[in-house]
Amino acid sequence: MKCSFPPLLLARRNHLARRGFSRSAVGVLLLALLSAGCSIESLVVRKLGRTLNGSSSIFASDEDPELVRDALPFALKTIEGLLAREPENLDLLVAACSGFSQYAYAFVETDALELEFENYRASRRQQDRADRLYERALGYCRRGLEVVVPGISTELSLDPKLAARKIGAGQIDLLYWTGATWGFVVANGADQPERIAEVPVPRALLQRVLDLDERYGQGAIHEAFVTLDALPEALGGSEEGARRHFARALELSQGQSASAFVALARGVAVANQDREEFQRLLEQSLAIDPDQQPPRRLANLIAQRRARILLERIDEYFL
Repeated sequence: MKCSFPPLLLARRNHLARRGFSRSAVGVLLLALLSAGCSIESLVVRKLGRTLNGSSSIFASDEDPELVRDALPFALKTIEGLLAREPENLDLLVAACSGFSQYAYAFVETDALELEFENYRASRRQQDRADRLYERALGYCRRGLEVVVPGISTELSLDPKLAARKIGAGQIDLLYWTGATWGFVVANGADQPERIAEVPVPRALLQRVLDLDERYGQGAIHEAFVTLDALPEALGGSEEGARRHFARALELSQGQSASAFVALARGVAVANQDREEFQRLLEQSLAIDPDQQPPRRLANLIAQRRARILLERIDEYFL
């Protein structure tokens, strides 16, 4: 953190000099005061980092998605402001990574989905914005990985599985959000050769989470694999794998994850042109009571918004 003499300390320096104190004595005194100030500031930033990184649980149980939508930008800019002071603070980096990624998925990309068949140009603008937010999130994720294992970005490009194994259980949130965000980036850029080449990286990071704790997020890690395995086989996808992870996600969430149904419907049912399964999965998603599991309330409400959008446009997805 860069520290500088604030105006009050500069005034005190001049006052002491006029009182006859030597320049060296004044310098030592001010340096002590400044160091204490910087230490206090660092402590405050670290505490705020831990608080902000844990604030997602507060948002997660909220019953008003629009309230959260309006609140998140301020929270995210606050996190970025703190990161300017503590650029290697892991709590802040994970909060930025997860926050921008969730905001992009829950609100910006969902808006794009809603506009897809009504106003293509507006939908494209929203999707482009979502893609930029995912890239922004991924930048913070990768910075976090570099703090934990310097040089890991290069290692991930050479041997993703070996590099991922260097991240321990203490950084499982960082692993998950990096893998999930990278997965969004790859899935949305499936028509870009440079993104196709990156497919093994999010898979390796998420597999590491699976190896460390396959119950992570009450099935969240399995939902991430539903999306990854819904990719074409040429990109490492597997319908069998997607269905297996879907079943385990439902088991761990006690059948209360609306997003698992949406992921399988959009990823697998559409690819198979199975209209009946598509409709059944989305109706199952909408049948979930968001209040049954408060920690999932917001995620379920957002997933159900997506389910309604998809059902309303069902004719557009099937020949």
